[in-house]
Amino acid sequence: MTMKSRLGRILSFKNIAVFFFVANFLVFLAYPIAKAFAGSLHYWNPMTGAYDWVGLENFVSILTDPLFWQSMWNTFYFSFFAVVFRIALGLGIAVMLWSQLAKCKTAFRTLFYMPTITPLVAVSLVWVWMYDPQFGLIDKLFGVHINWLNDPQWALPAIIIMTVWKDFGYATVLYLAALMNVPVDVLEASQIDGANGWQRFWHIIMPLIRPTTMFVFITSLITYFQAYVQILMMTEGGPGNKTYTISYLIYDRAFVNYDFGTASAMSVVLFVITGVLSFVSLRLSSRKD
Repeated sequence: MTMKSRLGRILSFKNIAVFFFVANFLVFLAYPIAKAFAGSLHYWNPMTGAYDWVGLENFVSILTDPLFWQSMWNTFYFSFFAVVFRIALGLGIAVMLWSQLAKCKTAFRTLFYMPTITPLVAVSLVWVWMYDPQFGLIDKLFGVHINWLNDPQWALPAIIIMTVWKDFGYATVLYLAALMNVPVDVLEASQIDGANGWQRFWHIIMPLIRPTTMFVFITSLITYFQAYVQILMMTEGGPGNKTYTISYLIYDRAFVNYDFGTASAMSVVLFVITGVLSFVSLRLSSRKD
């Protein structure tokens, strides 16, 4: 095979790879985003075939809708506590597994990661039973009598607990990998210099695993801003709209009321918010670095 033919094959392979990358980007990212932006400016009902230009009416409609603002508040509430507890629990358990005192690390790591790969629908249904006020495991185990999913004060926290339980294993595995890459000689040198355990953790370990923390934070934030499956399976937005999130409201408007225009406008707002929060988080992280 000549050098020219080899070069031709390489260039051909690269062209094919670039083509598939660009095609994937256009079909699965660029087109849906463009379609959502276009749909947000139209009255769009696929059941009737209506697709009429309305300009910014959909945005005015959602910004004057009390349910939209309640859903936004619920989304921020849900995302904040889910992200915080996922990071805290994941890091805490990772530190314990990283400790020299921990035994059977592989078994525990697998055990904690198992819920992460379990389908969210199945997990949600199991937790609906666990939260049952008459036959549920939670009330019997802790000796309480709370109607978790039908109490306006407890419904959203109950969903947060389930979500964190399902997801913290992923954070644990990432943190454990990051902790295992912390240089041992740096920790030993700090111990010789008189640093106690807390000082080593806060001033040496935490800065070294900051990239992992930022990755978990940003991916968790984006994931939880899009949460709707557990809402659909556990409460359907109730009681009294107390568990409506913005993503569940988008689902409700699009696939229950067939108002794709309003749903698209909400999707645009959600896209902008998650983009801004991710950008700000990355900027703050880079400044600290």
